[in-house]
Amino acid sequence: MRFKLDENLDVRAEAPLAAAGHDVATVVGQDLGGAVDPVVAEAVRAEERILVTLDRGFADLRAYPPGSHPGIVVLRLHRQGLTSVTAALELLAGYEGLAEIGGCTVIVSDTSVRVRRAEP
Repeated sequence: MRFKLDENLDVRAEAPLAAAGHDVATVVGQDLGGAVDPVVAEAVRAEERILVTLDRGFADLRAYPPGSHPGIVVLRLHRQGLTSVTAALELLAGYEGLAEIGGCTVIVSDTSVRVRRAEP
């Protein structure tokens, strides 16, 4: 799968996804640091990458409904340091339904993965 880490994530957080064989890029690596959410959303749409972010604005289903994007993963963690983010991405990488999250809005907490799919 193809992922893009938002600027609010330490670039070292790509390790669990990369170790699982996924293609991981970063918003910062694309010189989009400081870009507004719609610009970031358009970049991931154009690249067909799943955005991974701490920005809860991307979990707004009215603004980013499932099926209107390649996929959005929002991390909702008690702590947002590298250790917590890495653990959450390890949880995501090991999620049994990972291959089917394209186009979905996914919320990853400290202990669970919830998937919101497009309305049929």
